Amino acid sequence: MIVRKMLSVKAIYEFTGYHLWWLTGWMSLVAVLYHFTECRLMALPWLPLPLIGTAVAFYVGFKNNQSYDRLWEARKIWSEMTNSSRRLGTLARNTRSGELDVSDSVEVRRQIVFRHIAYIYQLRNQLLEPTPWEHVSLKGIFGLGKINRLRRARLAAIFENELQEAAGREYISEVESDQLKEYQNAAVQLLNLQTETIQKLYERKEITMIQQMQFQTAVNSFYDCQGNLERIKQSPLPRKYATFSFVFVCIFIFLLPFGIVGEFGKMGAAGVWLAIPVGAIIGWIFVAMEMTGDYSENPFEGLHNDTPMLSICREIEINMLQTIGEKDIPRPIQARGDTII
Repeated sequence: MIVRKMLSVKAIYEFTGYHLWWLTGWMSLVAVLYHFTECRLMALPWLPLPLIGTAVAFYVGFKNNQSYDRLWEARKIWSEMTNSSRRLGTLARNTRSGELDVSDSVEVRRQIVFRHIAYIYQLRNQLLEPTPWEHVSLKGIFGLGKINRLRRARLAAIFENELQEAAGREYISEVESDQLKEYQNAAVQLLNLQTETIQKLYERKEITMIQQMQFQTAVNSFYDCQGNLERIKQSPLPRKYATFSFVFVCIFIFLLPFGIVGEFGKMGAAGVWLAIPVGAIIGWIFVAMEMTGDYSENPFEGLHNDTPMLSICREIEINMLQTIGEKDIPRPIQARGDTII
């Protein structure tokens, strides 16, 4: 996630600026042909272009709204995960049955917290697995897939120390770790183990039935959150919206120089050349709108615009460890180069 107020010029260029080159080339080609061939039939009437441009802008705007909804919903779900995690940590530390003849299994309660930290990191790893429609999975489309895979790798390299630290902390036993390898959805299995542990606390009368229900309600909230996150991950924005938005922008940009060059040509030869930068800027605006929505619809790709799952997981980790009184506390994830993951 980008954390500065305004994108830098460098960031804008890396994201969409390079499109100005081919846009300028396309506008220049039409302008040169119009000027030197004096073929006035190349100039389209101006009226259709505003109509097409307005329709395309509305359509792209609708798609961008839906894309932002997916991005914002993902962030809200992770916020709910954070709140429920804090609640689970408080329950694990402070909930007691009050029975005088019952021993207090502090280590078991500590295990619940540790296993939950392992759970959120496991869930993050599962959500980062690429799907066929995400940008990092693209193949043969002007090299965009390779470019985005390089972007993801570069971002991971920037936060290499933080990622290694997260991977190096072992919060579950080796036995449980080996068991998880047998399951397709390891995160769900960790929640199942939490339920088993909570049930054992109840059977040993360390917690009451009401307290067990409170524990289980917290665990159930993680099932709900995970299901909602997986729904966003595994259900792309309807491909018709995404495809036709791209096609309509391409059609508009294709027609744009034919309309602009004729209109600017009324100003003379200088007007024809002026149409080149004006047309390139107009085309770039539409490309930027299309790309903004396109990169917002998948919030778990591991790219700059995504939900900062690593920093959220680290925040949960710190909160829960401090709740149970642990001393070995990792440091929060800090932004690097205006980006946090």
